[in-house]
Amino acid sequence: MGKRVAVIVGHPAADSWCGALADSYAAAARAGGHEVRMVHLAQLDFDPSLHEGYRQIQALEPDLLAAQATVVWAEHVVIAYPIWWGSVPALLKGFLDRILLPGFAFKYRPGKAFPEQLLRGRSAQLLVSMDTPPWYFRWVYRMPGIVQLKKTTLEFCGIAPVKVAAFGPLISSSPAQRASWLVKAARLADGL
Repeated sequence: MGKRVAVIVGHPAADSWCGALADSYAAAARAGGHEVRMVHLAQLDFDPSLHEGYRQIQALEPDLLAAQATVVWAEHVVIAYPIWWGSVPALLKGFLDRILLPGFAFKYRPGKAFPEQLLRGRSAQLLVSMDTPPWYFRWVYRMPGIVQLKKTTLEFCGIAPVKVAAFGPLISSSPAQRASWLVKAARLADGL
């Protein structure tokens, strides 16, 4: 029986390399009998700024309500995004700030050091592109844009395990290398 898979494209451009990785993964997942819903941040209409932090409720736009419903529906969440300045793009960060709210993704509990994780029961796959060689990003920079999303965001909310596939350096890659990365992204869906 197939899984319900949400594929989130976290690049602000509609025709990005991250979108190609996400499409390759999604096509393979569908071919494997899984149900896939795509969320392209470039196509959503929302304010990425959480203006008052958690001090005041900021109404979610219809696109964000639909994105939350997709996350609730999903058993597996895939996020394709580039590393920019060591981190995630601002649009992806704003998207996460807006949808992963207390009461939806986690819930503080009186007397407890850590909140209740409300998104348990889901796994995730990160498809990460970068211009830095992935080995350098891992061993020298210590992967801030991956650790942030994996550990302090998704796993904080209960989404685990979170697997990571890094693709790079994109800037100096050949068409043959990019084609092999699309195949690798598709093969990752075989593990569902």
